[in-house]
Amino acid sequence: MDWKQYQEEAATFFRSIGLEAATDVPIEGVRTKHDIDVLVSSQHVGFQIKWIVECKLWDSKVSKLHVLALREIVSDTGADRGILLAENGYQSGAFEAASLTNVQLSSLAELRGSAEHDVLAMRLRDIFDRVVKCKESYWDIPKSVRIEHDLRPEVGAVGYSGDWAIKLAEDIVTKGFRGEYPISPEREHLMIAPTLAERPLPNEIKSLKELVEIADEIASTLENKIKRCQDQSTQSA
Repeated sequence: MDWKQYQEEAATFFRSIGLEAATDVPIEGVRTKHDIDVLVSSQHVGFQIKWIVECKLWDSKVSKLHVLALREIVSDTGADRGILLAENGYQSGAFEAASLTNVQLSSLAELRGSAEHDVLAMRLRDIFDRVVKCKESYWDIPKSVRIEHDLRPEVGAVGYSGDWAIKLAEDIVTKGFRGEYPISPEREHLMIAPTLAERPLPNEIKSLKELVEIADEIASTLENKIKRCQDQSTQSA
């Protein structure tokens, strides 16, 4: 394939796992403008995920300098992660430059195989960050306002509970981080789960992909309720 098709194939992969992806996207950074091969994003209420993907369909191996350049672009644009794709591999210095950073080195062939797990793991970490942000927002809202706007039930009543949604998400995502598959949610979480998301919560979550789908839905439901509560509270103030 040519380099343009390579970009499109990369974008197609990210779309296949539930993310938005666009090719040849100009982005304004703090210091300069950047032309991005593939911009991967996921929009949520009050939270945006942005990954920058650079595609190198070269005959030679990618050097350390190109990894450092991508790190600079990620920093300048405020992106969450950078992913460098190259089918002919990387020089040893490239791996050293990417070590312990938010830049991942891979290839399109790897993404379609074992590296899909790595991408899903990155999504899981981003979902956990969203839950942490929701937790901060949730407890900033007075109890009476949370009850009024369906973020928690009256004492002794049954209904949606943002607190339980946060605890459930933290429980299953943390087990996912530890690789404890199949994941068995806590008994009390299973009892209240039907009020926390549209889909029934299974007794066992058998894969990372299934975990990402469930955790994303729990987080999205909570984000939407918090945003609606905040908007309505602002209008009535």
